Amino acid sequence: MRPTAKIWWHSSRPHSLGEIVADAVVHGVGLVVALVAGAVLLTLALVKSAPVGLAALFVYVLSLVILLSVSMTFNLLPRNGLKQIFARLDQAAIFLLIAGTYTPFLALIWDTPIGVGLTAFVWGAALVGIALKLIVPQHFGRVALLLYLAIGWSGIFVFHSLAAALPASALWLMVAGGLTYSFGIIFHLWEKMKYHKAVWHVFVVCGAMLHLVAIFNAMGFLRW
Repeated sequence: MRPTAKIWWHSSRPHSLGEIVADAVVHGVGLVVALVAGAVLLTLALVKSAPVGLAALFVYVLSLVILLSVSMTFNLLPRNGLKQIFARLDQAAIFLLIAGTYTPFLALIWDTPIGVGLTAFVWGAALVGIALKLIVPQHFGRVALLLYLAIGWSGIFVFHSLAAALPASALWLMVAGGLTYSFGIIFHLWEKMKYHKAVWHVFVVCGAMLHLVAIFNAMGFLRW
């Protein structure tokens, strides 16, 4: 029997029913938390935040829900043409979430040159990444991975400005979320490991939740 050929949008190893179910559960939990917490976040913002803050939070919540919804759909679909379409959307949505997650934090320094510059870089690079993944997803895989990391960690270059604008707890939650995402990439690439997708997505959901709490904290809705 010939081994299954590896294609850009599908793992070379077939996944068991248990792996698929575990992955779906991880996505489902993350999506429910995102919807509930996102609704609370936007309700609080509607009452307490300026229009800029509300708009930034809307972009963030929308990007988080899109990423989790698209990723769950992609991973549940059988290998067919529709799955290939969702593979493009899934990989593009990662860029959307990275930029969307930065947006509420950058809204706090949007009226400074550093804030404007980082916002332009984050969204500019994310749009380039989205275009690559939608148009030529089978190419530039390593470039895209480096671009994910470069955008995600670009905040290091304006660390002092963010530190001045954010509570220390929010800042370190941001860093913890970034480290969680980055460490999880090991399991994303470790395709031979059983349940590697579910484990990778546990890291994704945990990283997203750390950033969610950081945003609640940064916006003044949750302090300790």
